[in-house]
Amino acid sequence: MKKIGIIGTGYIARGIFRLIQKAEGFCVSKALTRRNIDTVTNPPREFLTNSVQELVDNSDLIVECSGDAIHATEVLCHVVQASLPIVTMDAELQATTGSYFAKNGYFSEAEGDQPGCLARLKNEAEDMGFHVLAYVNIKGFLNHHPTKEEMDYWSAKQGISLEQTTSFTDGTKLQIEQALVANGLGATIAQNGLIGGNIENIKDTSYLAEKAKELKLPISDYIISPQSSAGVFVLVETDLIENPRNFNVYASTMTGEGNYHILLKPFHFCFLEVLKTIKEALNRLPPLLNNSTAPKIGVASIAKRSIKKGEFIKRALGGFDVRGIAVKIKEHPEHVPIALLANAQIIRNLEPEQEITWDDVELPESKALSIYQDIFKGL
Repeated sequence: MKKIGIIGTGYIARGIFRLIQKAEGFCVSKALTRRNIDTVTNPPREFLTNSVQELVDNSDLIVECSGDAIHATEVLCHVVQASLPIVTMDAELQATTGSYFAKNGYFSEAEGDQPGCLARLKNEAEDMGFHVLAYVNIKGFLNHHPTKEEMDYWSAKQGISLEQTTSFTDGTKLQIEQALVANGLGATIAQNGLIGGNIENIKDTSYLAEKAKELKLPISDYIISPQSSAGVFVLVETDLIENPRNFNVYASTMTGEGNYHILLKPFHFCFLEVLKTIKEALNRLPPLLNNSTAPKIGVASIAKRSIKKGEFIKRALGGFDVRGIAVKIKEHPEHVPIALLANAQIIRNLEPEQEITWDDVELPESKALSIYQDIFKGL
């Protein structure tokens, strides 16, 4: 019986708990929470702990899914010392300090969320002889400036936290995911904040493949397509198929211009798919995806409104003050990663849409901040 420890007790963590408890040969050992255990009803009390050491001592593998890069980094430093494999469903952590953990042990993002699903599609495409040109995340809706009233409504309706709902809606989560995809899969981004595009039919996406060929690198990007499924796809090309337009099995997957194939995964089941990656980790197969040991793409913090000197931002990610966009680190060396912008004192006035730099804020010391600075110096 393999014992799986979980970091987090939110929506994803609860789903992973239910999945593992039903999986043959697996059980949950402990679920780490920062909350008062008496106030948590799910997972059941006997599985809960506030002790990192108790979590580590009772587990064969750790799944991290807290969504808090600062907290997760502190905890995973203990996990690494215990030489336990780590599987994450936490793009925020991966894109911030993930490169440190990729250097120091078994560390993989899970299949289930969009980055892991794109990584799996890449492997399948390459096994079939395709060359990947674009890794594309499908979104149905984005609003860079949602109101709190709107987010309160959707948070309650969907049963997920206000912060998660807001980061999904304003595009921050998407930007973080695609930064991770770019770093982990050897791709780049075509521009700050990605290209995007409002698309009725995913067959109308040749422009992303053309941009990748222009850059001579695969790109990580997204489309907004309310009519499409909430999944992911890769744009690929190959010279292995003779007359692909003459055979429907091939032609049906091609872009409108007929130059590229679309390999689509029309769903992502989040926590329901995590077990595949857990099994691979326990069998010491290569990690599915991580932020790489030398990331090139970061996620900058962009002011949503005028922010005055002296204001305090408790947590930027998922809030109404700041959103995140993917940027090239070398071109934006002073950007503050949005997942690190917490308990922040603003020390210079900021205008709407201004990128926040280290000179604009004072941040408390943390393991995550220290590790990120070391990663950046190494680049």
